Formats: sequence, structure tokens, C-alpha cells
Amino acid sequence: MDKATLIGLIAGIGVVVAGHVFEGGHVGSLLQPGAFFIVVGGTFGAMLTQSSLTDFKAGLRLAKWTFAPPPVDYQATIAQIVGWSQTARRGSFLDLEKEGDRLTDPFLKKGLRLLVNGSEPDLIADYLLNELTAWEDKYHKDARFWEAAAGYSPTLGILGAVLGLIHTMANISDPDAVGAGIAVAFVATIYGIGLANLVYLPIYKKLTVLIRDYVRLRTIQIEGLLGIAGEANPRQVEGRMQSFLLHEAAAGTPR
Repeated sequence: MDKATLIGLIAGIGVVVAGHVFEGGHVGSLLQPGAFFIVVGGTFGAMLTQSSLTDFKAGLRLAKWTFAPPPVDYQATIAQIVGWSQTARRGSFLDLEKEGDRLTDPFLKKGLRLLVNGSEPDLIADYLLNELTAWEDKYHKDARFWEAAAGYSPTLGILGAVLGLIHTMANISDPDAVGAGIAVAFVATIYGIGLANLVYLPIYKKLTVLIRDYVRLRTIQIEGLLGIAGEANPRQVEGRMQSFLLHEAAAGTPR
């Protein structure tokens, strides 16, 4: 589980609530089911309108990556492919067939099968890069679900506030009710802006980072397989793959 996501959500919302309390407010004043229903229900209603049901469900499902991201271990992948390179160099590509049988990763399994079958490097590159591009396009589309939600949410918050003010103005003859009603009306705005900037937009940004990391992992795998197909020695194969991580190492964040 990615603890940073959970800590970030709790900290972001907690700081807002704590600031409200420090200013003399009450937590209960922020709990308005009607405003929450308008903002959240309206936002996801708009999302369903702009998407197909399949895309809507895919966008919702992808959010779980922010709590349980797919495993990405660059160095383990590089070590695995360098091992394949050493095996192929000692014998032949056919010696990698047993390695392919043990793989559970469909993408790597396809790449290794192409290698064992003696496919040309250009064919391997075309096949795997096309699949990777299709995967990246789909997941970026699913991630943009949350970017769109962040766009709709503040507007729905304003709509909720206006509806609350309309209800308040109907009771304008009662000054006490007007003051309380205005305060309640603006809670919808808080929900709209808060959810957009503390939940929806951070989810989108984190998903784009996770997709980028996963695409880099696949690119490293493709580069390693192409190195083996081109009969490069294991050191060269490793160097080609490590080159994708040089900027991370320079930043002090190797993985």
C-alpha cells in the first residue's frame, strides 16, 4: 500500500478542518449532506454523461493504483534481462524458451517468445512498441477521468451555493435563519473546491506519474530484448537499459 496517498489525503483534509476550528468554527458546520450530495453526485453525473459506462468504470477502478500501485522494480528487471543475455550468449536463443515458460508477465512473455522464434529486432520493436503505445493511450484516457472531475467539482460547488442562497432568500424575513443559511450554502463551495484540489486533481497527477514509471519499465524491457536480439554482449545490454535511469540516479532517486 502506498502510505503517501493515505497520509496526504488525511493531512490535506485535516489541515483544512483544523484551520476552520482554530478560527472558531465547528466541525459540524462543515457536515452538510445536501451540499455533499449536490457536489459529488453532480460531478459524477457529469462524468457519466461525458463518458461511456465502460470508460466511467475504468476511471473509477484506476484510482486504486494511488493506494496499491503496480510493482515497478527497474533494477530487478535489468538483472533478469541481463541474465537472459548471458544465457543466450552461452548457448542460443532457444535456451531462453524455458525462461519464457516460467514468466507470468504477458508482455515479457510475448517479447521473449518473439526472441526465441528468431524474429528480427525491427519486428520485435514494432510489435512491443505498438502494444505499449496502445496500453499508454488507454491508461492516460482512464486517468483523465479524474482531471475532468477536478474541473466539474468547483462549478458544482458554486451551483450548490447558489441553490442554498435561493433557499435562504425564501426565509429572508427571519434574520437568524438567513445568517445560518448563508453559512450552510457556502459549504457546498468548500466541498467543490476542496474535493477538486485535495482529492481529484492529486489522484490524476499521481496516476500520470505511475503510468510514466510503468511505461519506462516497459521501455527498458523492450530495449533489453532488442539488445539480446542484436547479439550485444551482456554488459552492453545492461548499459542500454541503465541509460534510461541515469537522470534518476543523478537526482538521487534510483529504483
